[in-house]
Amino acid sequence: MPKPKFGVFLPFYAFQALTPNMYYDHLREVVLECEKLGYASVWLDDHLMYGNWQILEPWTTLSALSSLTSKIRLGTMVTCSAHRNPALLAKTAATLDVISHGRLEFGVGAGVQENEHIAYGFDFPKLNQRVERLFEALEVIIRLWTQPKANYSGKYFSLKEAICEPKPLQSPYPPITIGGISDKTVKVAAQFADRCDWGFLPTIDAYKQKTALLQQNCRAVGRDFDEIERSCWPAGQIIVAQTKAEVAEKISRFKPANHRLEDFLKTTLGGTPDVIYEQLQTYVELGVSYFMLFFADLPRFDSLRLFSETIIKPYL
Repeated sequence: MPKPKFGVFLPFYAFQALTPNMYYDHLREVVLECEKLGYASVWLDDHLMYGNWQILEPWTTLSALSSLTSKIRLGTMVTCSAHRNPALLAKTAATLDVISHGRLEFGVGAGVQENEHIAYGFDFPKLNQRVERLFEALEVIIRLWTQPKANYSGKYFSLKEAICEPKPLQSPYPPITIGGISDKTVKVAAQFADRCDWGFLPTIDAYKQKTALLQQNCRAVGRDFDEIERSCWPAGQIIVAQTKAEVAEKISRFKPANHRLEDFLKTTLGGTPDVIYEQLQTYVELGVSYFMLFFADLPRFDSLRLFSETIIKPYL
């Protein structure tokens, strides 16, 4: 059984109440700490707007972070295929893979936030069409990454003798993580994904159902299911502390005042290291080898450090 790897999700909402410069400064320090502590990867979300919250564009930001780090892998969780022409996205991703010396994790999805699409002038068709576009986008991207001259004629996109040089450093190309929980997106994942990301699913049974659906779709396209790395979010967010009293104090601090405790705990994994470890083991026994983590106390380092010392190191 492979040893699990751990990625840290660093969404825009973890860095609010900071000036734009402070936002990036704190993000940089968190990423450097994640690398120091032995996390496998860090991941930025991809939004153009979310109300009036400040959001850094992920590809630009990851490029800056790549020059400050040397080991940790850099991912998008997930980039919206509708916001960028796929040929340009292929070029952007190839460039980042080169300047990071082969550390890109390419996360991509069909898009879910209608308001930001409309605000920025992108159309937002029904899910069927968005998934069709995602399928074509991945075909375009992979051709550009792997062929000397790429040609493509699809319903939405086309290429004519297109050259993407330099190619990504990773062979055959950066690992593709496809995000999205819809059955239609799972079909695309069966075709293209090296890893499938469903976000947080509230129960083990829900995770098993999605895994079975992915297996079914792999069989339909003649894909070996074991080629796709099994990953999961053990919770929407994680709160970890050395003692039960400290866990309770943290939960009371981070629970919004208008949320009932039982509702808050439905998406929060709060506990001492032994409790967290036991929950992870449930997924490891199902074949999960990649965990996505969002720590509720970011940008503080408390949970990052405690999780690394008590959970990552024992796995290693």
